[in-house]
Amino acid sequence: MPLNTSQLDRKITFQRASKAPNAFNEAIETWNNVGTVWAMRRDASDSQKIEFLAAGQVGSFIVSRFTVRSSVLARSITPVDRLLHEGRVWQVNGVKEADQGRHRFLEITASRDADT
Repeated sequence: MPLNTSQLDRKITFQRASKAPNAFNEAIETWNNVGTVWAMRRDASDSQKIEFLAAGQVGSFIVSRFTVRSSVLARSITPVDRLLHEGRVWQVNGVKEADQGRHRFLEITASRDADT
């Protein structure tokens, strides 16, 4: 199914960790914004969540797939990065080329703890 760019209706911000010394010269990890893009969000089905449980994740969590336009920024995202969406932090689990055409869109699978 072709992706209509009007479906890119949510903003996500990518963050990357860096380490800087504090006053005691200890390395402190901080997260810095590296860019904001428009995305489409699709929540994963329960059967797809079972795959994450089999991989060792336990607890209550949400898995979603964010489709974004392919760009230098988007292609640089890896599972060591994270993203912000609707005020919540999502861990990047994987990035792959989307079905909508070569080098057009990327699909980012991300998860976060569910609200309690």
